[in-house]
Amino acid sequence: MTPELDLDHGFMLKPVSKSILPALFEAYNEDPTAAQTALPWLDASFNVQGQLSDMLFDVESQAGADRLHFWWVCKEDNNAFVGLVGLGDELQLVGSSYNLGYWVRPSFQRQGIAIMSANRIFSWLEERARAQEEFHRIEITVHPHNTAGLATATRICEAWQGETIEEFIGIEIGERTVPHRLHIIDLPRGGSA
Repeated sequence: MTPELDLDHGFMLKPVSKSILPALFEAYNEDPTAAQTALPWLDASFNVQGQLSDMLFDVESQAGADRLHFWWVCKEDNNAFVGLVGLGDELQLVGSSYNLGYWVRPSFQRQGIAIMSANRIFSWLEERARAQEEFHRIEITVHPHNTAGLATATRICEAWQGETIEEFIGIEIGERTVPHRLHIIDLPRGGSA
């Protein structure tokens, strides 16, 4: 199960459900280009609201399987939709457990929310890994022109003793292979559980 997780500064992470579709679509429309960078599978020429709905349905229907964990970032005082963060299964390396993805809507950017969310999720995942004697490798893939995304991934890597792979890795987006920078974090830190 994907738990609710408290964050600092009046934010929290709530498991994704179909009920957030209107708020997610509104956030998408705040800056469609930025949203498409974070969600590269979105096809802007085709019913975006339907694609977002399908994604929410897929994530919610797999919530109990422990293969995916997706949260929406919520501003507690007014229940505002701030962004999405998740542990997905679009993996580049054999032996990886999850990939971390994050997207913060423009009106809430530059507040450290993606880093704060990643830190809380990794703390939860590390506690669970130690308790269940598991090992998890988490990937963060970022397009090399996404300067803010690279800075965020680098800061997360530094905080969690991760590493950045020097070679670019090709990721299929649409019908093109796009080079990305790959960051890797192993949990629990310090080796296997």
